[in-house]
Amino acid sequence: MNYPFEPRAELRDVTLRDGLQLTGKVLPTEEKVALVRELLGLGVPSLELGSMARPDLVPPMANTLDVVRSLTPEELERCWIWVATPRHVAKAAAAGVRNFQYCLSVTDSHNTANIGRTTDASLAALPEAVELVASVGGRIQLCLATSFTCPFEGQVAPDRVLAIANDPRATGTEDIVICDTLGQAAPAQVGSLIARVRAETPERRIIFHGHDTWGQGVANSLSAIGAGATMVDGALGGLGGCPFAPGASGNTSSEDLLFATQPDWLTPAAFGRLVELSEGLLGTLGEPQRSRAAQGARSKAEAFEWVMTDRAAEGGKAVA
Repeated sequence: MNYPFEPRAELRDVTLRDGLQLTGKVLPTEEKVALVRELLGLGVPSLELGSMARPDLVPPMANTLDVVRSLTPEELERCWIWVATPRHVAKAAAAGVRNFQYCLSVTDSHNTANIGRTTDASLAALPEAVELVASVGGRIQLCLATSFTCPFEGQVAPDRVLAIANDPRATGTEDIVICDTLGQAAPAQVGSLIARVRAETPERRIIFHGHDTWGQGVANSLSAIGAGATMVDGALGGLGGCPFAPGASGNTSSEDLLFATQPDWLTPAAFGRLVELSEGLLGTLGEPQRSRAAQGARSKAEAFEWVMTDRAAEGGKAVA
């Protein structure tokens, strides 16, 4: 039986971008494409497919456009690409991308480390990126990294986030992504900022991107949903982190978020398959399993329908 979390929100799985970028390993294109199709086929609403970051700086993103070219327009409609400049947008659009996540950091020091320019310089280039996206009939999000804390400057003032969210140069962005890049925020803090973004900035879909560094990933995501976010990001097995943010660890686990929110499409069988995909990927990458829900699915409590067993996937039971 499902017990859907209210209010409802969707999961965006970011395994193939934020999940992979810190591993240092390039997953072959065909394996990325297979994972995309498995996740979409199971019912995951949307995915973060990759990044236009320089492959010499973030090697796991080197084959992002090869993945894009391997997918159908219908599959790409549910996928997002990380971009940071108009040039990124133009190059990705030429390959068939239509959903763009334009990212900048709230603090200058992290934006300089991550993107090589000040926050204001990234904002100044945003109107050109919006225009390019509009010319191909696409969608663009404003993604604000270090919305709570910065590895170089510490605590970030909420008013700084709101000022960027209200900047007229962000006109044309359809969504806003509020990021706990370091995983140092607490639930009340997340709820407060999301509520202010909802009340005090232009009407847009609000997405929360959290990390689980201090063990608050799921709690923060639920707090964000309660305050008005309608999408939350997660990665299989809690994989990932930012290579330019000292102290950042893995993303909030997709499995944990899904078990907590229990969307209508999630059955025990589908959940079991997600755990299998997670375990296979983590094994390939040599990464640990950080998802508590995935660990729970491998427990011996067989009377609980979400625990994976060797029985056929019928009557709500998952297969091993």
